[in-house]
Amino acid sequence: MRVQLFLVFYFVLGCGFATAQTSNVDPQVMTLTVEDGSVAVIHLSPGYTTSVHLPEEVNSVVVGNPASFKAEHSENEPRLVFIKPIISQAAASNALITTRSGQEINLHLVSEGKGAAHSRVDFFVEYRRPQSALIGPSPGSSFLVLETRSLSQNPIAAVPAQTEGAEVIDQELGRQKAIAAPAWQGNQLQVAVGESIEQDHRTIVCFSVLNHSRTAIEVLPPQIELSGKRGSKQIKAEPVPIVEYRLTSRRLGPGERADGVAVFERPTFKEADERLLLQVAESAQVDHPVVLSLSFTPASQGGAQ
Repeated sequence: MRVQLFLVFYFVLGCGFATAQTSNVDPQVMTLTVEDGSVAVIHLSPGYTTSVHLPEEVNSVVVGNPASFKAEHSENEPRLVFIKPIISQAAASNALITTRSGQEINLHLVSEGKGAAHSRVDFFVEYRRPQSALIGPSPGSSFLVLETRSLSQNPIAAVPAQTEGAEVIDQELGRQKAIAAPAWQGNQLQVAVGESIEQDHRTIVCFSVLNHSRTAIEVLPPQIELSGKRGSKQIKAEPVPIVEYRLTSRRLGPGERADGVAVFERPTFKEADERLLLQVAESAQVDHPVVLSLSFTPASQGGAQ
């Protein structure tokens, strides 16, 4: 009997050791800083839960693809959100966390799937308020991952008053406003894409938003991503950081329109089946954005190069 117990013990120990040796998970703990208008990339993996700790209490959590990812929030832990994939296949989605003060945290959820080689998993993600006096928290601000490109080194200086770049943006915004009947796409929320130009190695794209519903809506900051297929099943979606955006109004009453521009540094190249996409959503339906294709090559040059 004692010999059998020893055999069982060594068998279990050996299995656990083998599992530890074949684990391809690369655990990460990240500390992030508050900054305006960005998308944070969060890496997940089946069988693991990612904890997101915020500097203030959470008001709501919405996941774009609830069939692939699950987000949980407990009133007992008002500043924590737990996110995990619920399918073994590779998947990607977005998530929006809003806090009590109205701050918006946009997340891009990425799961490499079960058995992926050297899969990175963000075990714990902590957001902190910036220490700089120039980047103080405000009710309308949101969060940015340090490892991604910053939308601007200084949100206060992100829109210079008297520069050629600002004049070009003002000019493009004015041209978009002058379009009487844009090519709207969407249902209750309608979006139209205008022209795009290249300015100082950055792309400026114009767009318009129309509230075609019977109630007032709040428009979220635009998002841009490079999307395509990786293999036969896996969907590739890489967020493209927006350097600056302007929107004439984020709150629209029934029938009201807003015009805007987004400035971003487009990737230097793309694969044949990849597309550059603009996503615009309203706060009450973040999981149903209007998605429009953008021209990868800007139509013209703007300003001095």
